[in-house]
Amino acid sequence: MKLPLLLTSLEDSAIGAIDAALAAQAAGLLHIEDVGNLSVAEIDTLISCLISLKRQQHFRTFWSNQDQASSDMMRGRVGIESLWSPAMTVLKQHQIKVRMASPKEGYRAWYGGMSISRGVQGRTLDAAYDYLNWWLSGWPGAVMARQGYYISTPELARPHLSASEWDFWYDGQPAAQDLPGPAGTCSMIRRGEVRDGGAYRTRMSRIAVWNTAMDEHNYLVRRWNDFISA
Repeated sequence: MKLPLLLTSLEDSAIGAIDAALAAQAAGLLHIEDVGNLSVAEIDTLISCLISLKRQQHFRTFWSNQDQASSDMMRGRVGIESLWSPAMTVLKQHQIKVRMASPKEGYRAWYGGMSISRGVQGRTLDAAYDYLNWWLSGWPGAVMARQGYYISTPELARPHLSASEWDFWYDGQPAAQDLPGPAGTCSMIRRGEVRDGGAYRTRMSRIAVWNTAMDEHNYLVRRWNDFISA
């Protein structure tokens, strides 16, 4: 049987390793106590498994940025890959038929937060708060939603989305009309399309692991490099 072509993350070993660990465990190749915090032994087992698959030509290539990820799929170099939402947007804009999988084992989730240095004072501190408040004000959240992301203040973003957009991105309903992408200029979602994975609550209730810096992160980085260079 020909193995599927898989494209996975290169530069951030934590992301790639978690994706690989979830897939390997789902395939019954290994057992992991806590996918978000691999032990040294589990890291060694995972990397040995990945190197073996690589030597069987299971992996076509590795990407370091989302432009490369979308380009390789558009060029037909890969059929299955780890993909981020901005790359998905690019593929849709080029009329590439692509779907996001909804693994029964659950998703790898991530959260991007912001913080202010305790050394910031005066006008700089005021500007930092202005920036944080702007991000939470609603309009940025609507732009993020059109790219497939969620924000921590969805109810503030809702007035900046049409009813059809909210129904599609948050409620998992079929698009009542063609919907725009993050730039708001061209239709990215076609009428009748349903978001892969379903509604916001459905997706958030199926998280298997959150991205995290593991206790053995430094060791993981070294072993991940062994896999990439094997």
